[in-house]
Amino acid sequence: MKILDSSTLALFWHDADAREMRLREVIAERLALQPPPQREDAVVATYFMAMRNLKLEKAVAEIAYHATSGIKNPPPGSLLAQCTAQPAGVDLFDNTGRLGLLHVAFPLKMMLQPDGHLSSCDLLHTAAAAILFDVYENQDSRLINLQIPEAVLRTFPGPAHGPQGFRRLCGLPPGEPAFGTILKPTAGLTAQEVGQLSGEAAACSLLVFIKEDEDLYPNLEYAPMGQRTRLAKEAIAQVADKRGGRGLVFLPHVSGAPGEILATVEAALEAGAEGVMFGETFAGGTVRMVRDTFRDRPPLIYGHNAGIGVKTRAIWREVIDLLARLDGIDFRQTAPVRPGTPFLRPYGQEWTASEEILSRPLPGILPTTLVRAGALDQGNLILNLEETEARGIGDGVMFLAGSAINSIKNAQGKYDPALGALAMQQAIGVHRTGTLRGVKAEAHLKELVALAERERLGELREALRQRYSQEAA
Repeated sequence: MKILDSSTLALFWHDADAREMRLREVIAERLALQPPPQREDAVVATYFMAMRNLKLEKAVAEIAYHATSGIKNPPPGSLLAQCTAQPAGVDLFDNTGRLGLLHVAFPLKMMLQPDGHLSSCDLLHTAAAAILFDVYENQDSRLINLQIPEAVLRTFPGPAHGPQGFRRLCGLPPGEPAFGTILKPTAGLTAQEVGQLSGEAAACSLLVFIKEDEDLYPNLEYAPMGQRTRLAKEAIAQVADKRGGRGLVFLPHVSGAPGEILATVEAALEAGAEGVMFGETFAGGTVRMVRDTFRDRPPLIYGHNAGIGVKTRAIWREVIDLLARLDGIDFRQTAPVRPGTPFLRPYGQEWTASEEILSRPLPGILPTTLVRAGALDQGNLILNLEETEARGIGDGVMFLAGSAINSIKNAQGKYDPALGALAMQQAIGVHRTGTLRGVKAEAHLKELVALAERERLGELREALRQRYSQEAA
């Protein structure tokens, strides 16, 4: 096969991340000077748009026609006019008039149900309609912000528990960090193995949270939801005397067709689960359905965002995270602080925006627990503890480590969660001494390895060797 020409290769190697970072910088600067407008009678959506031929000021008419009433120039004062989107402002980036920010007011009249509420699904199918993302004229478009009137915000359920409710369930005192883990292996497990793994993890009093992975499906012949949850809870109860009175919650993974979801959640709760986890990215409306159905005994809900990058190519993460929070998720993964090249998204300003929208005060809505996960391990845990403490958000964060606990091997070459957990506890102990406070992130691992050797913290040293084979050699 021949090598492609240089112009084609340059096109294919275009760094979309670098463009996105700069785009966020520019938009953040401009919105700080001119924030999105707020209206009590409309949801105001803000878009970044690059049009091929159409001026942004003219684009609102096309959006209104296709996404709202389907009528151009509706009679003034008519119901049609009240249900037609209106321009709410334009911020042009250049002299073409085709590049910049566009604010569009979608009237509540066309959306609100009789009791005054609307759903996140309805919001998205209007604000992220085909006219925004599917027409060729729009060379680029991003939904970057939603301004929702307070009266409508208050109709959403939001998290039933939030960080403080979760901490009360586990008996965590203020200021003590919350730690959790993920069952590994993540698929191919029998119900009995789920129970065994849960008991092994629960024996570590550091952990107050255990969840299944999204790749462990809920209603398998060899691991049905009710049976595996019951066995997990029984195994957890058997090691309760090792936990010093500290509580622990277990969240199995729920998925399936809409008609199956509620029965599966019911089976999990009847078997003793304190909550459930959804692959929320591909389960539109599921969180709200479960939150509303079980309002009298609300489970903890983990809104797993695996695959969210599919959506964030067009809809900014903070918009998606806001709606997930409004629908009722108690937990949402962001990403751990770590030196060097990012491992996963979000990072940079996207990371900041995600954590801010999940935790900032909203009228009538509890915050969502931020879950630092995705390559969180003994080598960067201290950096994350320092960062959350400096921001004063420690009690609103859970530190979730999967392979850093469950995939550490002992001297016999076998996976040993107890060893991984002890290594994590030793890293916490180092943090509490403050010995590495002030060490720059780039030098942190080297200093931590040296300290582990000096203080004879064997488990920590071994975990660092396995996680960072070259850097910690």
